[in-house]
Amino acid sequence: MKKVYLSDAGPKVSPAIYGFWRWKSEHAQMERIVSLCLDLGINTFDHADRYGDYSCEEVFGQFIHHKIVKRSDIVLFSKCGYNVPNPSRPEYRVPHFQTSSTHIIQSVENSLRNLKTDYLDVFLLDYLDPLADLESAALALDKLKNAGKIKSIGVSNFTVYQHQLLEAYLSCPVVSNHLHINLLDTSALANGSIDYVKQKYMRPLAVSPLAGGRIQLGTDPAAMRVRLKLEEIAKKYEADIESIAVAWIVKLGALPVIGTLEEKRIRNIVDSFKINLDHQDWYELYEASKNG
Repeated sequence: MKKVYLSDAGPKVSPAIYGFWRWKSEHAQMERIVSLCLDLGINTFDHADRYGDYSCEEVFGQFIHHKIVKRSDIVLFSKCGYNVPNPSRPEYRVPHFQTSSTHIIQSVENSLRNLKTDYLDVFLLDYLDPLADLESAALALDKLKNAGKIKSIGVSNFTVYQHQLLEAYLSCPVVSNHLHINLLDTSALANGSIDYVKQKYMRPLAVSPLAGGRIQLGTDPAAMRVRLKLEEIAKKYEADIESIAVAWIVKLGALPVIGTLEEKRIRNIVDSFKINLDHQDWYELYEASKNG
């Protein structure tokens, strides 16, 4: 897969990104999936401190430590900000956001240690804590960037206004925003999030591009309606409906963030890049996503 720039200020990444938010950190399965991704040209991997019950980064770090994965061949994202209760984190009583400077610095240091790397290509804040001192948080991010521990700064699940608010305090641009966008959730088109990301010369990152498998398997009216239209259009392109669904996202200029553990589904997503979806086919799918 030909690499693309994440933004005019960000790194080059594979046009599909693999994310670990659904993992429970099985070492052997993760090694198989990572190897498949690399074989398919996916070299960009999205982590967070909390993924895999707070252990996913450490499992992935073993691949770097044992040279199963060469650090210079991959692009690493990680993030912090959303804390969830877990036996390994007894101090977390309730799910909550935390983007204080202390938490950001500690999280970056933990991620570097767990991932067995000296730097993160992109470090993201995952949601925005409304109680945070943003000036202090931004100074911490700038300090980490100036120290070379993070190369670029991104955000995840930020509204347009939150994105603007953080950038008002930073000395460098945000290079990425993870958004939920798929044929069963097009709210990012309606609320201006996609437009704002493009205005900032960034590529939107589409989280859950297949709606957690609901596009293929969902039995609710919306999923069945969209699937019927996908099946109709897929015949024209001689493609799997999941490939068509992701081609719809790619047509927007977005980069899909893959979360599935199923190898066939990963291949379907990669196949989407071979499809140049017709302009009106795109709108037929968009109408199907909206109309009851």
